[in-house]
Amino acid sequence: MKAQRQRIILGYILLLVMLVLLAVINICAGSADISVHRMINALQHPESDKAAYNIITGLRLPRTAAAVILGGALSVSGFLLQNFFANPIAGPYILGISSGAKLMVALLMVFSLSRGFAVNSFGMVTVAFIGSMISMGIILLISGKVKRMSVLIVCGVMIGYICSAVTELVVNFSDDSNIVNLHNWSMGSFSGIGKGDVLTSAAIVFPACILAFMLSKPMNAYQLGEEYAVNSGVHIKAFRASLILLSSVLSACVTAFAGPVSFVGVAVPHIIKSGFGTAKPIRILPACFLGGAVFCLLCDLITRTLFAPTELSISTVTAVFGAPVVIYMLLHKERRG
Repeated sequence: MKAQRQRIILGYILLLVMLVLLAVINICAGSADISVHRMINALQHPESDKAAYNIITGLRLPRTAAAVILGGALSVSGFLLQNFFANPIAGPYILGISSGAKLMVALLMVFSLSRGFAVNSFGMVTVAFIGSMISMGIILLISGKVKRMSVLIVCGVMIGYICSAVTELVVNFSDDSNIVNLHNWSMGSFSGIGKGDVLTSAAIVFPACILAFMLSKPMNAYQLGEEYAVNSGVHIKAFRASLILLSSVLSACVTAFAGPVSFVGVAVPHIIKSGFGTAKPIRILPACFLGGAVFCLLCDLITRTLFAPTELSISTVTAVFGAPVVIYMLLHKERRG
């Protein structure tokens, strides 16, 4: 017990150190490299180095904050879905939930831009949430008709492909140049996220994560079986509804601002559970958020610097690191089964 506690404490320390280091590197590194000393000086005395100050506060700081907030949100969303379906392979991207949100946001963007008006951040999140809930509803209907989780996963992937195909059709057959530029968003990216978007996402993500943490005790009972949870006093219908709503809100928020980001919601919770040696929500839910933030900071750094000045989509990099984890989980599950 003492060894596990030390392992968890060490894990949190490691995550926090990595988070700070990667945040600093993300702010400093780029087409115009800024040293740590120059960054600190520019933030303390903006008048002395306006160029660095504008780059940091206008571009890199909001982007770094977005990667932290939205990466953490995806990881927590994945953890909630894995508990809901009692399967470590469940996640917002694999089950097609992110793709449903992506389709609805793309339709709203095309409709609004073609008529010359802009939609605010909360409007985007609301529409993304509706798309998430529609996809989730289809997945729940399918889950009631199939016994094998692998079939549900395949159905989720197919739903994702259908939504992505319709999104591409909508974007590619649009005449407006602004709408055609939505292709970059549809591939997933933290670029172009401003301070207002960061504040809006924080206002949605942090309360949702706090509510998820408050469900730690019933989640722990639910992990031991539905019958055990009922005997422990958990109201199953309300609990399951809460998991669905919170996971959908979190994934919808990410999709509204950054587009679909793949594999984070599956790979990160698995890595955290393996590293911490426990699946108890009260111990690893905050770690899942930190892990998602670290993972997305690292991937975003690679997207900006690997082939600079060309920038990759965030999903391209997260898939490279996340997909092998999913493959390992499938093979491990098959061996155990």
